[in-house]
Amino acid sequence: MEWNAIMELIDTKLLGVVSACWVLGLSIKRIPRIPDWTIVFILTVGAIVAVIFMSGPSVEAVLQGILCAAVAVYGNQLVKQSREGAGRDDLYR
Repeated sequence: MEWNAIMELIDTKLLGVVSACWVLGLSIKRIPRIPDWTIVFILTVGAIVAVIFMSGPSVEAVLQGILCAAVAVYGNQLVKQSREGAGRDDLYR
């Protein structure tokens, strides 16, 4: 599945939620007391709550929240791994 196909699954009004998840994930990463493995769960719950707040409670809202968090985490990892592969991992810490 290509990136554009995944982006078509997310309602365009929710791209702000994706951006917020990305920034929130970067912020949480800097808190030493929060283990890295919990970040994806925190973002998922936060995205689901945000989408339900914006769209109302529904199964679609839950799925959209999961997709928003997943795209934010995937995008972050894509950038991070690309920079590490290029020998520039100091730029994105």
